Amino acid sequence: MGKKRIIAKTEEELLKEREKIEGKTQKEIRVAAPQRVKEGRIYISSSYNNTIITLTDLRGNVLYWTTAGNIGFRGTKKATPFAASKVAENIVQAARKLGIEKVTVLIKGIGSGRESALRSLAARGLEIVAIKDITPIPHNGCRPPKVRRV
Repeated sequence: MGKKRIIAKTEEELLKEREKIEGKTQKEIRVAAPQRVKEGRIYISSSYNNTIITLTDLRGNVLYWTTAGNIGFRGTKKATPFAASKVAENIVQAARKLGIEKVTVLIKGIGSGRESALRSLAARGLEIVAIKDITPIPHNGCRPPKVRRV
């Protein structure tokens, strides 16, 4: 079999990869709502495979959404806390462009990106009014199987 070679990326390759990710986060944000809204809601859905963040107004109309895959992360990298923080940065840029200052954050899921996304939202200067966990919890579980007859 021989020796295994570990391919180390050069600094130039790492910079190109970073620019590629940064370039996708800077993409054009379309304004869906014609009027300026000051308050909104941010829904963070964090699963084992991806992080989805949605920006809505108070009535629930979606203004902007993005995911880790949408930014440029592929495979298992989509589920990382770093990817979730990049998605949160993208949402904050959209919120600033739309004129949203105060947000209520609703978190759903058990993925690794939920906490880092929330920290990134707070660090970027968005005023968080409330944080609520809306992860579905089973109350009584599913129906047990029938008794086995032999």
